[in-house]
Amino acid sequence: MHLLNAADLGYGAVPVLRGIDLHVATGEWVALLGHSGAGKSTLLAAARLALMDQGLRVALVPQDHALVPQLSALRNVLMGRLDDHGAVYNLATLVRPRRADRAAALAVLASVGLTSQADRAVETLSGGQKQRVALARALYRGGDVLIADEPLSAVDPAQAEALATVIRNAFPTAIIALHDVGLALGMATRLIGLNGGRIVLDGPATTPRDQIEALYAR
Repeated sequence: MHLLNAADLGYGAVPVLRGIDLHVATGEWVALLGHSGAGKSTLLAAARLALMDQGLRVALVPQDHALVPQLSALRNVLMGRLDDHGAVYNLATLVRPRRADRAAALAVLASVGLTSQADRAVETLSGGQKQRVALARALYRGGDVLIADEPLSAVDPAQAEALATVIRNAFPTAIIALHDVGLALGMATRLIGLNGGRIVLDGPATTPRDQIEALYAR
């Protein structure tokens, strides 16, 4: 999938990233690495739009979760498939979920350890629980590619490892921004490193650690 060709990316007059080329093969798990502000979120947003333009089904875990605070965890998960149906079906789903839809959403919540929180309003949940709801919504949606922006940053290391396995089993291809280098090395098949507004590293997960650490030099 050729997604970007010599693209300048950003918001406003000054690009955050310049001259970006991005090709992702089906079956690749790409981890985006770099210090805060390096442009990982910007690159994810551009990649998502390019994938959707190619007609691919994309599941998204945004960094800010993009949940509806007043709705339950279960109803937020159900929102992962709103664009699969018309307005009447969606309204009925949010008011009184059909038995099959509720069962499917509960199964996904169980996979991220949130069965007991299913009917609680998201605004009452902890940061880590909200992040898992956002992940569950993406899992419920499913698709060809997962785009995720720091999807495991608010959970403890043991949970992160378990959830990483759930994610890997759910999507054939993914582009994920991660702050935890160790987790990235365990999940990814390919690493893309950003620094100074450009891609400065593009290699396998076996890339030497010193080359990875150089990404974080100021």
